[in-house]
Amino acid sequence: MLKVLIFVLVLIPFLAQLVALPLVNKIHPFIFGFPLFHFWLLIWMLLTPVFTWAVYKIQKSRGEFEE
Repeated sequence: MLKVLIFVLVLIPFLAQLVALPLVNKIHPFIFGFPLFHFWLLIWMLLTPVFTWAVYKIQKSRGEFEE
């Protein structure tokens, strides 16, 4: 079950940044002064490390990392 969760956590940023780009490739609307396309990329550049951190914490709790 945790392997599926890890796979999903890795897959979400990939899909959001590559597959969803044609859907948000628009100039209007502006969000916080950014066109939608740039805002989308900025948000996912900030969220991707959060997903990576979550994968790390899951694997660490399972004992897959020895420090």
